[in-house]
Amino acid sequence: MTDPSAVQAQRPGTHIPPPEEGRASDAAPTKGTSKLRMRLEQNALLMLLILVIVFFAILPASRATFVSPANLSVLLGNQSTVALLSLAVILPLVSGYFDFSVGAIAATSTVLSAGLMSRNGIPLWLAIVICLVIGVFIGSVNGLLVTRYGLNSFVTTLGMATLLGGLIQWYTGGQTISTGISPALIAFGSETWFGLPKIVYVVILVAILLWFMFTHTPYGRSLYAIGANPRSAQLVGIRVNKYVLISFMLAGLLSAMTGILQLARFGSATADTGNSLLFPALAAAFLGATSVRPGFFNVVGTMIGLLFVAVSVSGLTLAGAQAWVSPVFNGAALLAAVGLSTYLGRKRGAAR
Repeated sequence: MTDPSAVQAQRPGTHIPPPEEGRASDAAPTKGTSKLRMRLEQNALLMLLILVIVFFAILPASRATFVSPANLSVLLGNQSTVALLSLAVILPLVSGYFDFSVGAIAATSTVLSAGLMSRNGIPLWLAIVICLVIGVFIGSVNGLLVTRYGLNSFVTTLGMATLLGGLIQWYTGGQTISTGISPALIAFGSETWFGLPKIVYVVILVAILLWFMFTHTPYGRSLYAIGANPRSAQLVGIRVNKYVLISFMLAGLLSAMTGILQLARFGSATADTGNSLLFPALAAAFLGATSVRPGFFNVVGTMIGLLFVAVSVSGLTLAGAQAWVSPVFNGAALLAAVGLSTYLGRKRGAAR
């Protein structure tokens, strides 16, 4: 029979330490330290979120309102659309592609659904279906331009966002659409269930479905493989272009859904280009890549990142911070998150 140690020694890059280097007393401290460091990386953002909550809960300027159920309900309700859009953002990001059009798709869905009901008298269910189909269509256009024609995803989706922004201005004439919107939709956006807005439960359901897809389905695991090395993924039989196209289509679908929930939440549609949703969503996505699975975009980390930004801005606002604090904090969080997630991604790649 062949000696297993001899087979192992023949593998490229395999090193069998001599007996004096392989003693448990020498290896244990290094292994334990490595595990501790990994745990800290995985949970650092969650611990920071808890510290921020405790800080504003005891800060005299904010504690009276910050910990109240009413503030929690408003905070989660207002951030639900950003949360859903951040889930749309990570779909292409997992496979290594940017999609900067998701905010514009959401804004298009908001004004189009409002306009179809207000100007054309179309029933709510049909307006929702039309907007979702258009969201998938825009996502498929992005995906085809990137996969079949090899266009840069950054430039392509930025161009699509600019195009949609112009169409929004044309369609609305720069005016707000606030009449003729289905009362059932507005009621859904304002009603609560067990103390939380109903919209929050929609986001939770979508987050669970995406988490299951990424972690328990061949398609989700294939997206991570594509993001790690598309050439290797193709060599093992993964249909890279098809899977990336589907990720853009799903991102378009979730973005359109975000726009409908935005209309439900606020009851009107403004001539906004979607940037107010996009940048917080990007900050949440990149912050999420520093948590739970550092170096990888993931659903749970994204939700933690979103809560960190939202709770921090809410606490600062209640403490008396001026209006410019929110965009400054979002921008700083995005810059820090991109830098840290890029560092962790390179670190993971070097460790392979």
